Amino acid sequence: MRLIRFTLGLTLALASLTSFPVAAHSPQLSQSTRDRLIARAEQVTGDRFTVATATPKGVTVFAVKAPSPETLHSIDQGFTDLFDVARRHGYQRRLSFRDYVVFIARADRTKDSAGQYSPDIAVPAGQYAGSDYDKGGYIYAAGMVLAYNPSAFVFAEHEREFSRIANVVRYEGEHIVLYYNDRALYEKTADHSRGGGHPILQ
Repeated sequence: MRLIRFTLGLTLALASLTSFPVAAHSPQLSQSTRDRLIARAEQVTGDRFTVATATPKGVTVFAVKAPSPETLHSIDQGFTDLFDVARRHGYQRRLSFRDYVVFIARADRTKDSAGQYSPDIAVPAGQYAGSDYDKGGYIYAAGMVLAYNPSAFVFAEHEREFSRIANVVRYEGEHIVLYYNDRALYEKTADHSRGGGHPILQ
């Protein structure tokens, strides 16, 4: 299966997490916002995010262990690609590295059903229950949006093939950029259980 089929939008009952009390485009998180966001990520993944850092371009990163320089560079590359294509579409909101918080979780698997390298996290099946993705009440996802404000998502840690990280960052970021810039397209593409995948923006 292709990587693009396993990135998820925010349609898994996360609406209550989209209104944290943080100023728009603020590079800093209040302590309460940080605590609530980390608690949500830990609830979803079952991990403890004990490392806090940032990419060279200013993306806030929480991780289960210190991310490699290659990982941090790939995160920045994914956002660079996302912002470039978003600007080509005339979008202007949420196009700053400091707008985003990224969580790096432990991988629940490192190979997909075809035996290809695919670090993924297991998340509740939700609306994907009964579909081909359903693996017994959960699905494997390359990444998952956690919140829109502050804009946050999680993906599984990688030990190689770091270009996959750039792809996941771009793909999860697409949902957030569309949420803020093109709500109609966001609504059509947030739920992959009805088909469709990434990249959404060409």
